[in-house]
Amino acid sequence: MSTASNIRVRFAPSPTGALHIGGVRTALFNWLFARHLNGKFILRIEDTDQTRSTDESIKIILDGMTWLGLDWDEGPFRQTERMDIYKEHVDRLLKAGKAYYCYCTPEELDARRKAAMAAGKPPKYDRTCRSLTSPVAGRTPAVRFLSSDEGQTIVRDMIRGAVTFENQQLDDLIIQRSDGFPTYNFAVVVDDVTMKISHVIRGDDHLNNTPRQIQLYQALGYEPPEFAHLPMILGPDKTKLSKRHGATAVTEYIDLGYLPEALVNYLSRLGWSSGDQEIFSRQELIEKFSLDSVGKAPSVFNPEKLLWLNHHYIQQADAGRIAGLVLDLLKKDGIVKPGIEPDIDWFKKLVVMLTERSHTLVELKAGALPFLMEEITMDDKARTKHLTPDVAPLLSELILRLRSVEHFTHDEVEKVFNALVAEKGIKLGKLAQPVRVALTGGTVSPGIFEVLEVMGKEKAIKRIEAAVGSIQ
Repeated sequence: MSTASNIRVRFAPSPTGALHIGGVRTALFNWLFARHLNGKFILRIEDTDQTRSTDESIKIILDGMTWLGLDWDEGPFRQTERMDIYKEHVDRLLKAGKAYYCYCTPEELDARRKAAMAAGKPPKYDRTCRSLTSPVAGRTPAVRFLSSDEGQTIVRDMIRGAVTFENQQLDDLIIQRSDGFPTYNFAVVVDDVTMKISHVIRGDDHLNNTPRQIQLYQALGYEPPEFAHLPMILGPDKTKLSKRHGATAVTEYIDLGYLPEALVNYLSRLGWSSGDQEIFSRQELIEKFSLDSVGKAPSVFNPEKLLWLNHHYIQQADAGRIAGLVLDLLKKDGIVKPGIEPDIDWFKKLVVMLTERSHTLVELKAGALPFLMEEITMDDKARTKHLTPDVAPLLSELILRLRSVEHFTHDEVEKVFNALVAEKGIKLGKLAQPVRVALTGGTVSPGIFEVLEVMGKEKAIKRIEAAVGSIQ
């Protein structure tokens, strides 16, 4: 095992789209491993796929990592800025006779592959170009690695144990394409050795690449790092997590109103555990994280559990912070105009009241709307059921009594309601629910007395008057 001083791990996403949950979990486990052992966490952008890599995707990756608080110690390094390093290592293998030029066209390779499969043979490269003594005119070659096809390559995985691969199943993979760009399997080996990566922690979809990479490390004269392949994340239906299961990208969770600490806590428990504990502070995760506690079985993504955790963190968070985040959403939607912001102390009070029923920042924003808008949209079903002609006199009487309340607080308003329902011989709900619909447009809200206090005397009475007017 490496000592803390030379623990170096990396997260190496391809900037070809959104930063997905699986990638975030990989980044998180690398980050926790490094922080737990006082090592270094390196961010590397694998952007050699020129047709799909974009600067916009790089920005999405960096912004997502920053939002989650997964700070990196070195980087971000871009593979496209390291081309000379790859070329130097390709040349080294060519000079040592461990790589060779390949002039075969894609069409020729495809024809041979089909012929091999038809003959019941493995569809691997037949080494046609290995025996060439001179270049093929008019063709720009790729470079192939001369792999060992005898014996076995054993991956000693920190999670799965020893995984054995028969070398005869491995191909002479291309390490440099004809356009001069390195392929994934080669670039990742060169990057990991030159960046002195001690542990490669990645998804188990890369496990089949590992024996090829081990052979490359050995051919270049390098000691391979230690490997740990994380089990997949599955959707609730036990198939590979995808968009059909709901949100899969970090940016979607930001837009849906999740807090970063909820996502970090939830993803840390996907495949890793520490007893029966479910809720962890960031510091607890750092202190307790170990690859020894990562399971071999795939993890099932449970949106309801993530929502429950988000609700927990919203309730526990500083009210000022949550109020600021909700205010940002309201500004983004144009509901709160710049320079015409609500009183921050009042707004914090509103947000605290709403957190009990709200699981996301988006739900908090929706709950705040009736308190901020001059006009509310009323649910037709709620209006028909609760704002009936027989309720109008009751609401009119309530308006008169509320006008006389000097201190418009929860307790004083409650006294008015209790006195009125006692006089009329009715249950509280007969009065409270029509008032709730009048104030918020719907039948679900925090306690009615809290709602009245936070909404304020003037706006509350105006809303109830409008409701009475709509009945008559």
